[in-house]
Amino acid sequence: MGLELYLDLLSQPCRAVYIFAKKNNIPFEFKHVELFKGQHYREEFGKVNILKKVPALKDGVFTLAESTAILLYLSRKYNTPDHWYPSDTQKRARVDEYLSWHHTNIRGNAGKPLWIKVFIPLITGQTLPPEKLQEVMDELAIALKQFEEKFLQDKLFIVGNEISLADLMAIVELMQPIGVGDIFEDRPKLSEWRNRVEEAVGKELFQEVHKLILNIKELSNIQIDPQLKEHLAPMLRKMMK
Repeated sequence: MGLELYLDLLSQPCRAVYIFAKKNNIPFEFKHVELFKGQHYREEFGKVNILKKVPALKDGVFTLAESTAILLYLSRKYNTPDHWYPSDTQKRARVDEYLSWHHTNIRGNAGKPLWIKVFIPLITGQTLPPEKLQEVMDELAIALKQFEEKFLQDKLFIVGNEISLADLMAIVELMQPIGVGDIFEDRPKLSEWRNRVEEAVGKELFQEVHKLILNIKELSNIQIDPQLKEHLAPMLRKMMK
């Protein structure tokens, strides 16, 4: 049994894992777990990841959850180029520093605009007032300012002159609001960094993995699994307040 990656490219962490595996020529079988169809709640997937979340990895009888853990596992097992997760102690610490900050700042804010503008109306049939979207965009702006000033500064990439896992995790999150509006447009430093990351990953691969996000209107006719709606209800009520 070879390596299996359970992914849905609507998910930002899934896109990071997919890009990393493809860019590094890691052979794997792509197992598509469609989130809006509730496939992550099925018993079969639960045997791979009891947490019922993607991404998930299965390598023979070994299974692994959480995107950062999966990326580190792949980088070590397949001995990927050092720049992804540097052997230099201080450079590696910079990657770790960003990944520690990332979850509650960039990840915690960058996904919200798409939920407010697209996913919540799609799931509930209710449109939220423009003020709610502006509120989450303001929160994202604070995180972006910190990202530029603390982590990007005047460097080509977060850790210096080469792309790392930190850049990869950041870019997939910052592409998520594209379905609502271009957050790069009035931020030249951020825009130039995005272009460098896209170039480092490969434009064709970058566009492939973000195709659905860049054409988010195609989701308008998707059928949402009733169990998923029920599961998401508490979170959606909180976001709609």
